[in-house]
Amino acid sequence: MSDRIQYAHALYRAHGDDAEAEAAQKVLAAEGAGDKDEAEKWRAIRGHIRELRGPNAK
Repeated sequence: MSDRIQYAHALYRAHGDDAEAEAAQKVLAAEGAGDKDEAEKWRAIRGHIRELRGPNAK
């Protein structure tokens, strides 16, 4: 399992349905700081969290 997937699982366990919003905030912060690599990492984590939440999550 990749580090990003493991982090997504941990974040989801800790924050539940708020984990995706937390990851989205990290994307915005990284973009604001001009760190494209960090923003891309958080986009991937957010995508993994979305998968964990399932298709019926809002």
